[in-house]
Amino acid sequence: MRIAYFAMLALFLAAAPAEAAAWKTDPAKSSLGFTGSLSGSPFDGQFKRWQAEIEFDPAKPEAGHALVTIDMASATTGDSQQDQALPNSDWFDVKGFPQAKFEAASFHAKGGNAYEAVGALTIRGMRKDVVLPFILDLQGATAHAKGRLTILRTDYGVGQGAWASGQMVGLEVAVTVDLTATRQ
Repeated sequence: MRIAYFAMLALFLAAAPAEAAAWKTDPAKSSLGFTGSLSGSPFDGQFKRWQAEIEFDPAKPEAGHALVTIDMASATTGDSQQDQALPNSDWFDVKGFPQAKFEAASFHAKGGNAYEAVGALTIRGMRKDVVLPFILDLQGATAHAKGRLTILRTDYGVGQGAWASGQMVGLEVAVTVDLTATRQ
């Protein structure tokens, strides 16, 4: 459900000087989250602990790359029952798989301030190719990126046993990224 890791890497991808630049995220102005549904009602969550390593050159976005590492035990929804269930083996299995990763191998300009981060998302040891679309706004050395990627949680083994059917907890989960970073 919390494929959060994909999202954030796509964020700060654009607007470096003529050569590739490293970008440092500002955790106080950034979030990595997810939206799912329980009994047909949407709920939001976020990951409190994650790290992003991003390099991007707007003249050659395809040469950029990013790695987002997410602490799966840091997932929170604000609902005590959901928050207690997420770390368990039916969901994130944080004992067996404490981290999720989004690795962007390249970025693609889509026109205007729209981009895509092309890479792979790994949750519970299951790696899938993904494309994270995002919007990037640059002001001087500061970048603000917002993106959303919809995944099927069962593709990553999230929600096993009685939860695999999607009857109570929806199968589609949106991973949301809202990042602010500065060029280093």
